[in-house]
Amino acid sequence: MSSVRIAGVGHTHFGQHPERTGRDLFAEASVEAFADSGVDRDDVEALLYGNFMGELAENQGHQGPLMAEAAGIRAPATRFESACASSGSAVRHAVREIRNGEADVLLVGGAERMTNLGTAGVTEALASAADDLYEIRMGINFPGAYALMAQAYFSEYGGGKEELAAIAVKNHANAVENEYAQFQRAISVEDVLEAPPVAEPLGLYDACPITDGASAMVLVSEGYAEREGINAPVAITGTGQGGDRMALADRTYLARTPAATRAAEEAYADAGIGAEDVDVAEVHDCFTIAEVLAIESLGFFEPGEGISAAAEGETTSDGALPVNLSGGLKAKGHPVGATGASQVIELAKLFRGDHVNSDLVEDARIGVAHNAGGTVASATVHVLEVVS
Repeated sequence: MSSVRIAGVGHTHFGQHPERTGRDLFAEASVEAFADSGVDRDDVEALLYGNFMGELAENQGHQGPLMAEAAGIRAPATRFESACASSGSAVRHAVREIRNGEADVLLVGGAERMTNLGTAGVTEALASAADDLYEIRMGINFPGAYALMAQAYFSEYGGGKEELAAIAVKNHANAVENEYAQFQRAISVEDVLEAPPVAEPLGLYDACPITDGASAMVLVSEGYAEREGINAPVAITGTGQGGDRMALADRTYLARTPAATRAAEEAYADAGIGAEDVDVAEVHDCFTIAEVLAIESLGFFEPGEGISAAAEGETTSDGALPVNLSGGLKAKGHPVGATGASQVIELAKLFRGDHVNSDLVEDARIGVAHNAGGTVASATVHVLEVVS
């Protein structure tokens, strides 16, 4: 089984780019990824591309071939749609293709154009990732769904808005120097607590922003890297995927995300590591409560203990396990189809030493990327390791 190396990475700025098309955004990210990798475009055997709302935001389906053209490659292309875990799913399939010997060089990534829809339009589009019959028609949207999960968590384990505010403050602080982040500004606990309410107990600063952006990376087999002299010191050594019932009402737990637990267990077993071996993590914090559920599902904290991790400094940049040094979805932004691949890119750059926050984790060698779809009815987890 071939090892999967990250040969090159590329990223647009995450933010408001309503004048740009999805193909324009992905072209920029892929140009950067090829330049970073030194890989010839003619060697790419396929594009695996994540996108969620292309039909709604751009009246554009069948985006795979379109994005291959934008990236300047002549190869088969497939679009992956798994709500907010779309490009995490694309990464997982790319890893498995290379390991199985089906390919040596793949371009993988994603893009999303959102801000052109406006807040009401994006809220409606995102809601299509929930159960239409039992949630959307009942008036549930994603802020409301995550608010229900937060209320369930508080009821079962305790905690409150102050602990959630510490997560938002942490992730904004991590994004201040990240040139790709949508919000490069620090906020205070008071800012979070005094922000307009969105869905009780969540306020404006508990939610990630609406974002346009793209991410891309070139993955290669270990053999290809050796033959072509490609410097690729970071490998994806573990991959896992989990699922759950779509509607919250059909689930056993509202205060846990078992799909992410199953994905993590598979990824850890695949990489031959345990949660205790992880040095740094990028997790899917679409809302502050989502980070709590993620770090517990990943096995970093027992149920009920993750709520205080940021407030007590355990997941801050100088803590024992830094979480979301990129700024996370909360501050870096969340162009849905691009997010999963972007999380892997952020970790790769942290390990390579060319991320603005690399100095904060200079001894780190193992990282985890956690990408979730909907209210975590879908989840992917990837383990990255420094291999040379």
